[in-house]
Amino acid sequence: MNKGKIAGIVTGVVLVAGILSWMFTAPYLSNQGLGRTPGVIIGGTPTAALNDFTVLNSTVQGPLQFKLGGFPPFVNYLLWVATPEGIITATRPDGGYWASRIREGDENGWLRIGDATFAMKATEILDSRRIPMMQQWATKAGRSLDDPLYAGSEPLREWEVFFWTPR
Repeated sequence: MNKGKIAGIVTGVVLVAGILSWMFTAPYLSNQGLGRTPGVIIGGTPTAALNDFTVLNSTVQGPLQFKLGGFPPFVNYLLWVATPEGIITATRPDGGYWASRIREGDENGWLRIGDATFAMKATEILDSRRIPMMQQWATKAGRSLDDPLYAGSEPLREWEVFFWTPR
């Protein structure tokens, strides 16, 4: 074998190893404060829908992981609050990628809360339920609707609200 062919094989192996490493670790890197890099594997234990999701509010701390169906299969983190019927999430009104995908019809996904992974469907809330849902979300985040979540972001009352229900 010549040196060029060996270099090509080594480069391919390193590239495949890097991609596999990213797939299996990136969601966890985000949780360790190393950025918002999405991964593609959600993990967890497939779990049937609960009769009342509010039990999760007191038993699980921290953000949930979510993954939309379709391509690309990114896994990201969201802050959340549970209601009896489902899960409230919110995002900045900045044209974000995942919110756009839901609006375009890619609303089926999975939410991993703790070790439980639920098959869910996201619906954007645009009616009179939006502010009360955002208030629940803001309260869990320890904020008021007039506060930004972090410096430079919009007040929470302007954020987009999505409600996830079992599918």
